[in-house]
Amino acid sequence: MARIFDVVEYPSEMPDEIVHHFPETGVADIRWGSQLIVRESQNAIFMRDGKALDVFGPGRHTLSTANLPLLTNLLGKAFNNRTPFTAEVFYVAMREFADRKWGTAQPIIIQNAGVGLGMTLLQGFGTYSFQVADPQQFVTQIVGATSSYTLSSIENRLRSMLLSKLQDTLATMASQGQNIFQLMSLTEELGTAVRAKTQDDFAAIGLTLKSFYITNLKPSETSAEDLRAMGMLDMNTYTQLQAADAMRDAAKNEGGGAGLTAGIGAGMGIGNYMSQAFGFNQQQPVQQQAAPSASAAAPASGGVMTPSEVAQLLKVSEEDIIAAIQAGDLKARKIGSAYRISKESVDEFLKG
Repeated sequence: MARIFDVVEYPSEMPDEIVHHFPETGVADIRWGSQLIVRESQNAIFMRDGKALDVFGPGRHTLSTANLPLLTNLLGKAFNNRTPFTAEVFYVAMREFADRKWGTAQPIIIQNAGVGLGMTLLQGFGTYSFQVADPQQFVTQIVGATSSYTLSSIENRLRSMLLSKLQDTLATMASQGQNIFQLMSLTEELGTAVRAKTQDDFAAIGLTLKSFYITNLKPSETSAEDLRAMGMLDMNTYTQLQAADAMRDAAKNEGGGAGLTAGIGAGMGIGNYMSQAFGFNQQQPVQQQAAPSASAAAPASGGVMTPSEVAQLLKVSEEDIIAAIQAGDLKARKIGSAYRISKESVDEFLKG
């Protein structure tokens, strides 16, 4: 036997729900003259056969033909004052959903002409808040007939909207001459622009974006492997950036040895690459360095060098050279307490 409701209410504060369907399954048999209770942070929408009949704000409402005229028209006039009718009620949370998190799962690619690779990968994090502006529109377009519509049901969609507009805004500002350092300092302006751009998308589904904040905007730590997988690097650049990654990893190796010597070789490769990327003239620094110290540019007599001279030649510390010798990666002869390295050994070491 169907249950007839004389009181319709949903007493929950709806902390994680945007919409709750009453009853949770099927439709409700509600008697004319029943009480509809709507709490301060709620609206209630009456629906029948998928059509919205009316929206009720906070308060206690006595259901009658006066406040549900569309239902009266659907049912016709042939009923007495206590005849039950079937309907669905959707309770909608009208409070602001604040401090929602957003972040860039993938870095955002920004053109940065004249610097490095000519592009920058940015990662950002922050918060946003939203509120239901048109409960009837939100329920009819988004919720459908589900028994409960939670925050997690829509947050991926909202974050996608926000990140799309953030990417558009960053690209626009970069094309207007803002460099990467300026962009990272304009978080308030970027947040305001993203909020303005996104309002129409939110309004189209019955929501309003209350705030959008960027708490952190920084260069991505994406590796050369990730960049190549994104189709952003040719093989030559990829090889050079791999060397940079090797140098970074070697710097974290406290034990020195093979990892350290790999870092030395990587340092040579990435140093040349960065000079080319920033458009520096490599010949001029070599000439300037040759004047004060001939030993820094050429081996000692007979093609034999000290660890200090090799360190100057490779632009690393003398400790790095000693570590490479002790690891067996750089051949050297020990005479007394001192090491001597031939130019041939250095060339062989650099070849890997």
